[in-house]
Amino acid sequence: MEFHSKCTLCPRDCDVDRTIGLGVCQVGNIVKLARAALHYWEEPCISGENGSGAVFFSGCPLHCVFCQNEEISHGKVGKEITIERLSEIYLELQEKGANNINLVTGTHYIPSIVKSVTRARDMGLTIPIIYNTSGYEKVESLKLLEGIVDVYLPDFKYMDEELAGRYSRALDYPSVVKAAIKEMVRQAGAPAFDDKGFIKSGVIVRQLLLPGHVKDAKAILDYLYGTYGDDIYISLMSQYTPMPHIADKYPELNRRVTKREYDTYLEYALDLGVTNAFIQDRKVARESFIPDFNGEGI
Repeated sequence: MEFHSKCTLCPRDCDVDRTIGLGVCQVGNIVKLARAALHYWEEPCISGENGSGAVFFSGCPLHCVFCQNEEISHGKVGKEITIERLSEIYLELQEKGANNINLVTGTHYIPSIVKSVTRARDMGLTIPIIYNTSGYEKVESLKLLEGIVDVYLPDFKYMDEELAGRYSRALDYPSVVKAAIKEMVRQAGAPAFDDKGFIKSGVIVRQLLLPGHVKDAKAILDYLYGTYGDDIYISLMSQYTPMPHIADKYPELNRRVTKREYDTYLEYALDLGVTNAFIQDRKVARESFIPDFNGEGI
């Protein structure tokens, strides 16, 4: 697989020379970061009291219309850094007490991630590596991360191809994410935790409930629990927040999830038998939980 000169790292298969141009991810071949800091709003087994060492990469191959991090997903903000500096950032976050290194949307930088983590471990990095992703990943690219990533944290956004096409321009999303999660589980195995309750290895699948789409969310739960049972954790998320740009083109998404919708979703999960799960207080659905991408820690 050629990485940047003819980039096929993600399922878009742009085949773009990212040394001189931009693919769908909207960034070049040099790592670009928007923020690297302790982050307190992940699942409890990730953040805890000390926080997760969240490293937010600029750019994204998916570009969901409802994205809360649009300013970085389109590569509009961020600073280009070397692989050596990226390794140093991991170590600095470890020094600050981070429970783990949380790589947020790094699909388009996988080769650089492999090099930076390997270098950081040689320099004393010991905390787990979490790969935080939209789930829109190629199996071939994920295989490069075997032995590098300890915990996979993918989204499962849609089961319905039409929804995937409308909101992410990715009709293939359902089939891609299924294959990706299968590979993640193969690599990471069943979830394991340390004596303080922090995750050391395994897979947590996030499912963000979208307003008006409980039926699709139920279909995702059917698939995940029917396929993996208790071999994964499922994070049942209520935090959807409508961004200002959504109202004109996607009015159906211009509201938060109702209490009734989320309660119906939770009850369905319980009726299925899901026990390895995280749930959210609906109060998290507010913009104050969106980080400030001001270049901190870079």
